This record gives sequence, structure tokens and C-alpha cells, in this order.
Amino acid sequence: QVQLVESGGGLVQPGGSLRLSCAASGSIFSIDAMGWYRQAPGKQRELVATITSGDSTNYADSVKGRFTISRDNAKNAVYLQMNSLKPDDTAVYYCNAKARMYSSMRYDHWGQGTQVTVSS
Repeated sequence: QVQLVESGGGLVQPGGSLRLSCAASGSIFSIDAMGWYRQAPGKQRELVATITSGDSTNYADSVKGRFTISRDNAKNAVYLQMNSLKPDDTAVYYCNAKARMYSSMRYDHWGQGTQVTVSS
């Protein structure tokens, strides 16, 4: 399976910035898309941003203009630059990859998550 390891979360004041990173490893045949999702306590997981292998991007309305997703195909990595952070951005952020593996039937892969807390 794909191993996805997130980093870059932490505590930040409102209006601050964080940059999340996610590196994928494993016997990967191809990665079709990567993205970020988040889940706040007591709420459902929601899409934050995705990026395809062709660099097409999609953002949740709540983060448009504030967050930027990017990827480095050579490193099998995806990044999320988060600016102008708000308390409502507080959540566990999960890296997602839609990847084809040599020896697994799984296609949808998830990291363990990294905590982002926006508070004064």
C-alpha cells in the first residue's frame, strides 16, 4: 500500500500561516491525484483541496484565495500552503492519494493526519 506521512501542522494564531507537507512512498505504479481533507471534532470529513497529475486543482469554497495546493511529482509529495488562517480551519488534516499500486487493489489511500489548531 501507499504510505502517506503528513507534517507541518501545529498551533498558529488567527491570520497566521502554515505549510503542510505529505510524502508518499511504496510500490507505486502511478498517482492520479493527491489532496487534503480535514475533520473537526464532531464533524464529518470534508474536502479542502485536490490536485491531479495534470495539475488541475479544486478547492473548497471556504479556503479559496487563502490556501494553495501544489505537488512535486519527483518526490511524490503534495503541499498545502495555508494563509490567513481562521479558527474555523482548526481540524485534523489528512493527506489523500489516489494511487495505483503494483501489489495492492487499494486505490484510495490516507495518511494518519496532522493537527492544525488556529487560536489566539
